[in-house]
Amino acid sequence: MSTIPDFTLPHGLRVPPLGRRLRLGQIGGGRSSVVGAWHRDGARLSNHWELVAGLLSRDPARARLAAADQIIPDDRAYTDFRAMAELEAARADGMEAVCICTPNNSHYELAAHFLQAGFDVILDKPMTSKLADAEALARLAQTSHGLLALTYPYAHHAMIRQAQGLVAQGAVGTIRQVVVEYLQEWGTPATVDDAPSAAWRRDPERVGRASATGDIATHAYHLLKTVTGLGITAVRADFHRCGGARAMEDTAFIKLQMDNGAPGQIWVTQAAPGNHCGLRLRIFGERGGLEWDQEFPEQLKLRLLDRPEQIFWRGHGGGMTAAAERLVHLPRGHGEALSDAWANLYSEIGVAIAARRSGVSLASGLVQYADDAAGLDGVRFVEACADSAEANSAWTELVR
Repeated sequence: MSTIPDFTLPHGLRVPPLGRRLRLGQIGGGRSSVVGAWHRDGARLSNHWELVAGLLSRDPARARLAAADQIIPDDRAYTDFRAMAELEAARADGMEAVCICTPNNSHYELAAHFLQAGFDVILDKPMTSKLADAEALARLAQTSHGLLALTYPYAHHAMIRQAQGLVAQGAVGTIRQVVVEYLQEWGTPATVDDAPSAAWRRDPERVGRASATGDIATHAYHLLKTVTGLGITAVRADFHRCGGARAMEDTAFIKLQMDNGAPGQIWVTQAAPGNHCGLRLRIFGERGGLEWDQEFPEQLKLRLLDRPEQIFWRGHGGGMTAAAERLVHLPRGHGEALSDAWANLYSEIGVAIAARRSGVSLASGLVQYADDAAGLDGVRFVEACADSAEANSAWTELVR
């Protein structure tokens, strides 16, 4: 086995520490999947992964065509996940990890099978469609030899890591309120459910008890916790149907009680015409506030009480923290965006897997990723919101 003596990142986050790329398989995310392409592109741009196998469709002809697009040979274009796990485990050059980007209700069965087979698992959020499955998967991850990571790419933007560092340094003082919003428009048309990519997101059998809340409020929730470092003790959720899709909620107003006593709010909607990916985070403390907008990801605004506004720009120097600079790859003026956040995600997970495979402990905070505990927390958040909405928006504790 390769080893990493005295592991550091002297040459940047995108240098594989084992001296080779890790071998990755993918389940879901075929030709028509935007999310599947994000996974593949992020893995490739990270320089940590080589895509060697795929189950990109259950239809054999489509599976081979989709695999050929990715230069995956026919004998590694699978249509059954059990065969994929067995045959890849038997190969000397078999995959070492699998990324799963399928509808929520399949996550538990797939992730559990590959963890038990000895693979590392990179799983699209939310972790599962049912709380009992999330709890069981978290227990399995703690006892298996594999690593389980969730894909929350927005947390891997350099300026989110910068915001996290500034909050930890006390730049805004004690946090007194937080507001996160995530606005999209795709759920507005009356015919939206005709699209396959939309239909499963409105099917409770496949997504669980909440639609937009599980789809995008989970991102907002994870981002809030990542930057503030605070826990959420209770939620109060209102679910609404404001667009063309009527099967489940496309809009949610969620009040939060944070564990330092401060209030928070998450507003998400997929029926806001004119909005595309409007994820916006605002944090206010006793000394000032921070603001970040995903559609302008290279800027972080710091507004201190009775002081001029300060804007941090992604790049090296200029007040960037060391943790944020590790996620920077281009000089200022050369844009980095969501593709780079996905690459950072796959880089950080790749470093964590390489270190585990080499028996090396990483310095605290050297890399970050959402683990099984964060995945379980996200499902508990969705369940608490659904409980609250069904109880006429009553305050509902998050079960720990």
